[in-house]
Amino acid sequence: MASILVVCTGNVCRSPIAEAILRSTLRERLGESAPSVASAGTSGWAGSLAEEGSIVAAAERGFQLSAHRGRRLHERDLSDAALVIAMSGEHRDHIEDLHPGAAARTFTLKELVRLLERLPPREHPSASERAVDPHATLRDLVERADDRRRAGDFGNPSDEGIIDPLGMPLATYRAVAAELEEWCVRLVDAMFGPAPIRAASISDPD
Repeated sequence: MASILVVCTGNVCRSPIAEAILRSTLRERLGESAPSVASAGTSGWAGSLAEEGSIVAAAERGFQLSAHRGRRLHERDLSDAALVIAMSGEHRDHIEDLHPGAAARTFTLKELVRLLERLPPREHPSASERAVDPHATLRDLVERADDRRRAGDFGNPSDEGIIDPLGMPLATYRAVAAELEEWCVRLVDAMFGPAPIRAASISDPD
């Protein structure tokens, strides 16, 4: 199973978009050594296509969902994942009820980003450590984030979730896709460092 598991309700709106963004961003940053990413739903519509609004909104941002098929969350998924990312606090609670052993590895997306961004620099793996073993980096940072949470760092409980766009206009799907891209990129930056700045190409003068 995947190293990172993203969970929403039906696995046809939010979690497929987040899965695609995380997979693409991690591969761009880490290449073939990137942790694998999958998604599922607490009431997953098994075999269903992603919602049209999600497909369109993701494609507009460069992420393809045409091959996605909905999948229901199972306890074994939670046993195998190094990190479980919930789209809301309700999903996080459901995951913890389904598999209590996964509680320390389960966060909402915004909760995890805020915890990692507040880690002191000394608690972050070095660039060489991140490059040598991204999977060890992932496990280490998940543990550190849970340590901060257990110590009472609860971030912003009033702003933990990503809204469900199901049945809403395309504009809502676009807003959700934009929000997910922002927070997913921030998560990858917090774990593996910001993307290197590419120098602008300069044409030779005539």
